Amino acid sequence: MNKVVISGTGLFTPPHAVSNEQLVVAFNSYVAAFNTENQDAIARGELAALAESSAEFIEKASGIKQRYLMNASGVLDPARMAPYLPERSNDALSVQAEMAVAAATEALARAGKTAADIGMVIVACSNLQRPYPAVSIEVQQALGINGYAFDMNVACSSATFGIQTAVNAIAAGQARAVLMLNPEICSAHLNFRDRDSHFIFGDACTAVVLEAADTATAANVFEVLGCKLATVFSNNIRNNFGFLNRCDEQGIGQLDKLFVQQGRKVFKEVCPMVGEHILAHLQANDIEPQGVKRFWLHQANLSMNQLIARRVLGRDAEGSEAPVILDSYANTSSAGSVIALHLHHADLQSGDIGVLSSFGAGYSVGSVILRKR
Repeated sequence: MNKVVISGTGLFTPPHAVSNEQLVVAFNSYVAAFNTENQDAIARGELAALAESSAEFIEKASGIKQRYLMNASGVLDPARMAPYLPERSNDALSVQAEMAVAAATEALARAGKTAADIGMVIVACSNLQRPYPAVSIEVQQALGINGYAFDMNVACSSATFGIQTAVNAIAAGQARAVLMLNPEICSAHLNFRDRDSHFIFGDACTAVVLEAADTATAANVFEVLGCKLATVFSNNIRNNFGFLNRCDEQGIGQLDKLFVQQGRKVFKEVCPMVGEHILAHLQANDIEPQGVKRFWLHQANLSMNQLIARRVLGRDAEGSEAPVILDSYANTSSAGSVIALHLHHADLQSGDIGVLSSFGAGYSVGSVILRKR
């Protein structure tokens, strides 16, 4: 069985940075218009008045200060409050493929690889813009890669599940190198008119090159010591959008066709699940938690990451031990933990251990133990 390493990562950051303050201006304008338009019904008790948001509330609830969006003007328009991403012709590169190609180009360069070295492409993310042809195959063609490609979705855990799939293929000799991509346009499935969640998500795309250890030549290489995945069914994070929606017109446009969650339940149930998952994974590999130099955690909520790190380490983590990127990127679903890895790995020394972990809807949780070569 071939040993497997991560030899390169890439990051595509969308062009529009949107602060909490900008988001709040749009949201509060919508709230004022709604309350004015429905003032009679509100007075009669038939409707509840909407409450305003604030930048302070957002940062306290999540740790988020800003996010990057593929389109800001549509989101910040109180009459629309959704990104505007025009459909492209079938002959044009799709928006997710475009994001993936940009991230992949950087990852390949960092790994010292070309398209000719890659034998498998995985696009793993929370939402795909179409069921077929696979976005991964479109990326494969755009980059000139031979071999095979496929899409997969395990919500926010898609990256770690994608890494496990790549590791298995390389270890079994099915591919010498794999390109794993996470193009996330989370703004497209977010309800920007919901006070409890309008600030949560941002857009981004990450890329990871995995290959057989004996072919790696990059400056920063991480050996994959082990992967561990788990899923437990839960309705507490859900999105009911799908191809069957047209079969019942009553559901079209309903709020459950966007991201919905019961945040308190998610926090209470997911944090211990992830903490115990990581501890069990480390124990199975004879690694003490205190021996882990870095935790690249899913970037959903600052309090969640702090609690998970505390459960694993038995103390509060230092900033360098569990780096935070959600303050500037917000929750980018599957891309978040990989962004943390991409931006916070260069200082690690040979032999240092790190854990990449993602978790989310499903519930799903994945962890990957890495050692700097």
